[in-house]
Amino acid sequence: MRVTSSLRWKIALTTTAVCCAVAAVLGILVHNVVARQIVGEVRKDADRELDHALGHYQYGTTHGDVNSSLNPPGLPPPLRALVARGLTGSMVGERAGKPVMWAAGPADDQALAVWIPYESTRTRLRDIDTAILASSLLAAGVVALAGLFLANRISRRLARTAAVARRISAGDLDARVGLPEEGQDPRRPRYRDEVRDVAQALDSMAASLQKRLEAEKRFTADVAHELRTPLTGSLAAAALLPEGRPKEMINDRLKALHLLTEDLLEISRLDSGVEQADLARVELGRAVRRAVTATGLSAEVEVVRDAVVLTDRRRLDRILTNLLVNADKHGRPPIEVTVEGPVVAVRDHGPGYPSQLIEQGPQRFRTGDPGRGRGHGLGLTIVAGQAAVLDITLTFANAPDGGAVTTLRLPVGRLTDGS
Repeated sequence: MRVTSSLRWKIALTTTAVCCAVAAVLGILVHNVVARQIVGEVRKDADRELDHALGHYQYGTTHGDVNSSLNPPGLPPPLRALVARGLTGSMVGERAGKPVMWAAGPADDQALAVWIPYESTRTRLRDIDTAILASSLLAAGVVALAGLFLANRISRRLARTAAVARRISAGDLDARVGLPEEGQDPRRPRYRDEVRDVAQALDSMAASLQKRLEAEKRFTADVAHELRTPLTGSLAAAALLPEGRPKEMINDRLKALHLLTEDLLEISRLDSGVEQADLARVELGRAVRRAVTATGLSAEVEVVRDAVVLTDRRRLDRILTNLLVNADKHGRPPIEVTVEGPVVAVRDHGPGYPSQLIEQGPQRFRTGDPGRGRGHGLGLTIVAGQAAVLDITLTFANAPDGGAVTTLRLPVGRLTDGS
């Protein structure tokens, strides 16, 4: 959500910045046009009054309604220099500390100047600038809110797409993005955009992945079922062979193939999601000791603190057996099993788990241990599947001083009535 929030604010701030830039440019243009128009009107009035004053000066009369004078002390030097070249002009200046519009022209080698008040014009320009600034700020605020609203809609859809992608990564292949948003009529045709294209691509990918996994599950179950009957017959036929090394080799291979078939059947049942645990209150320390003894493997069991947990004893035995067999096959002794409350840790002192298994979890037919050349990756896959049925938190890691460590955290609670 942090990423989408950043995207939301980036879009809103970018939209606001663009709006402010456009408003500033338009404000400057409007200010220049209006100022030129208003100042031009005042300048025309000054020039008209100067023409009247020059006309009266030529006839030797005065125009009492006009503020005029020959060589007034406040006449701006640029305007005085312009008149000295025989030209007329006007400009804004000051007289007696007040802003005025000066207009001056030559009169018998002197400068005849008129001036009209400019304070009201300057105040008018300030009022116009204030109105432009207020309008720009209002427009920027409205655009910022609109941009934030639109960005929030986009970020919400992106966050929803990301959440669905995380659910798919976690194994929920039924998750889809292509659902009507809250308050939207599902019958209404929806517009197409890039975010929707990404959502549709994610849904298409999830559907394709789901189909492929379902096909793989069906193939695994079908193969296991098809192999089970001929394998049973082959085992029975092998028992009729005369004793000797050939019979032992055939029986060993057939038993290995039979165990592989049973593992595939168990995985297919776990994949189908129909497996139900028969929960009961179990003393964990005693159950672990019994499971370790039943394997016949050399392993040390230490009960630091016992606990009563809710679990299916048969499935728990299956998990522990597979972990011990895996440690014996791929690790090195000593194999240590520690019980501390509802947590069981199984550790060996071998090369440890491959990094891919730690990051992605166990995967069938992938051991990550090609150098050893043994195993199909089914044992740990069954462990993960049975742990999911029992709601056991399963963690694969490597010890700092070497060796693979598998941690099981079992649920603790009371059984409900009738369970």
